[in-house]
Order: sequence, then C-alpha cells, then structure tokens
Amino acid sequence: MEFSNELLSVYLPAWLIILLGIIVAFAITYILIPPIVELARTRGLYDIPNGRTSHLKATPYLGGVAVFTGFVISTVVMAGFGFSKDLVYIVAGLIIILFVGLKDDMMAIKPVNKLIGQIAASGIIVILGEIRIDSFHGVFGLYDIPYIPGVLFTIFVLIVIINGFNLIDGIDGLSSGVSILISLTLGIWFLGAGMVQYAVMSFALAASLTAFFYFNVFSRKNKIFLGDAGSLITGLAIGILTICFLKGQTEAIGLWEIHAAPAMAFGLLIIPLFDTLRVFILRISQGRSPLSADRQHIHHHLNDLGYSHLHTTLIIVFSNFLFIILSISLQHLRNLYLIAIQLSLAGILAYLTTWSLRRKREKAFIARMPLAREVEMKSGTSFNTDREEKLPEKRKELYLKKI
Repeated sequence: MEFSNELLSVYLPAWLIILLGIIVAFAITYILIPPIVELARTRGLYDIPNGRTSHLKATPYLGGVAVFTGFVISTVVMAGFGFSKDLVYIVAGLIIILFVGLKDDMMAIKPVNKLIGQIAASGIIVILGEIRIDSFHGVFGLYDIPYIPGVLFTIFVLIVIINGFNLIDGIDGLSSGVSILISLTLGIWFLGAGMVQYAVMSFALAASLTAFFYFNVFSRKNKIFLGDAGSLITGLAIGILTICFLKGQTEAIGLWEIHAAPAMAFGLLIIPLFDTLRVFILRISQGRSPLSADRQHIHHHLNDLGYSHLHTTLIIVFSNFLFIILSISLQHLRNLYLIAIQLSLAGILAYLTTWSLRRKREKAFIARMPLAREVEMKSGTSFNTDREEKLPEKRKELYLKKI
C-alpha cells in the first residue's frame, strides 16, 4: 500500500502495515484499560449485579472506550490512505454509536432512543459512506438491488447485527471472543482479495478486542466489561466489515471468490443472529416482549449446566469456528440450501443444550422431593395419597417453567 500526500510518498508491504496496525491497536487498548478502570472506580461507574446477570461483583463497564480508541486510531493511522471518503463516515458512525452506548450504560435510555441512534449511525455509513448491500447474489433469484431498497435493507441488517452482538454480551469474553474470530476470518479474506485497508481494519479490531479480552477474562485487579458502548461498537464494526465482504465479491478472484457469499456471511454471524432470533421467538411465544430480559440465551444455559464463563465462551467460539469451516466447505451449494443446513444444525445444538439443562433440573427436583416429604412428616402434616401424587407434578412444572 502506498502512503502519499503532497510532500511524501512511501510504499510499505501489506504484511508490514497489518502488523503495525495490530501492534498499535493492541498497545493503545492495553495501555488505556488500567486508567479507565481507575476512573470508573473513582466515579462509581460500575455494572451492579441484579440477580439476572452472570457476574457477582460490581465491575467497571467502560471497556468499549478503550476498544474504540485503539481500533479507530490504528485504522486511521495505518490504513487511512487506502480508504476513499468512506472512512470519514465510518468513524462518524462509530462515534455516534459510542455516545449512544455510553449514555445507555450510565442512565439506561429508552429502547426507542437507542434505536434512533443506531439508525442515525447506520444511515451516515450507508448513505454518505456508500457502504451498502447492492446485490442479493442470487438469493430468491435476485441479484442487483435498487438504491433506496438497498439503503433501507442495509440499515436494517446493520441494526440486526449491532443488537445481536449487544444481546450475546452476557458473560465474560463471549462477545469479544466471537468478534475476534469473525474479524480475523474477514481480515484473512480481505488480505487475500487485495483489499488491504479493510484487512487492516479487521485485524485492528481483533487486536483491540484481544487486549480487552485479557482484562475481561483473566485480570483480577483491572477486570472490566465492554458495556453497551463496547458491544454496540463491535457490532457496528463487524456489520460494516461483513457488508464490505459482500461488496468485495466482485473484486475477488480464484481461491478468494466465495460462491455463496450471503450464506458465508450468515455462517460467520451465526452465533449472534441465531441466538437473537431464537430468544425473540421464545419470548413472543410466552406472551412477553421480545426485548424483555431473561436467562434464555444459550450462554446462560451452558452456565446453568455448570460450565464456567471461560469454558462457555470457548465452547461457543469453537462452535462458531466449525460453522465457518462448514460454510467454506459447502459454498458450492445454493445460498438457501446452505443457510437451511446452518439453521438446522444450530437448532439441533440449541435443543440439545436446552434438553440437557431440563434433564439436570428434573434430576435436581427429584432429588429434593424426599427431603421435602421428610420436612412435611416432621411438621405433623398428614399426607393424602392423591394430593401427594399431584403436588410434585405441579411443583415440577413450576420448577422447570423458567427454561
């Protein structure tokens, strides 16, 4: 890539630019997190456990600020010359989403206001930055998309991805771990396809999130959360890179040409997209708002099965990796066939997890029954056989209802 202006022109190989981008992004994020944690402690900017969350201690939630700073500075400095005008609007959109997330972290804004901020950020990137989906690549027999439908569809896709990453940010390392895997995969593809500027952007995001992952998962003194700001930024950045991956298919040749690009993109994003869809369907079927909070996410179920945060994260990230390999291996299939396979496998894995948790709770319920009977006997309560048979079933139903 050539760095040039009116005074200086310097050529650097792509591998060196990417390496420098990784170092800058990681270093900035790593250096910023300890003082941000200290600032959060002095200002009382904590995420307080509320009985539904998976953490037990008050923890600072400003990790997104460090990730944003490392990611954006590295991208602008190391790859700014490779972008056209789109980088200006990408950064503008990221800044808007950063402030929306920070405000939500600090004072819990209304969902509609949060959505308006997401639409504004996405609109700037899609309309002014001209980063939009302009083809369905043969899905439903459709190819080129007219401008206005393309703009509206792209904004919708970005909002879905943003909120998908926001919703899976429920345990240590999950949102950042999945994002690291996706951004590394996209970075490798961009590099192979000759789109060095987006490769730098992808690897810079992965490096910033890797620095954050260390503090989030392994650090005791400076443990920190992404917060809504961090998960929204990550979702928007991944969304932008995914759309650029779809647009870049017209430039890719040979090994780097993906024959089922939309299905490949879905395979990359299978964890946040499928889990969000699944939870929304469950909540609506239970007569509740799809935006209501609960513990029905796959990562909650794995936690309740006894897996630690780290083990749960590794299981889910590895599953995402397998879906990526599957998507690459079966890219010769039509998009709809491949997406159907992905959804079927994801549904089976989700069902097995839920079934395992239900079995565990059934065994726990049965184990508790003799003790409950003993307590009732010692209290002098007389048993009626019919009542004794019906009562456990009712208790069991209530006990398992939360799954």
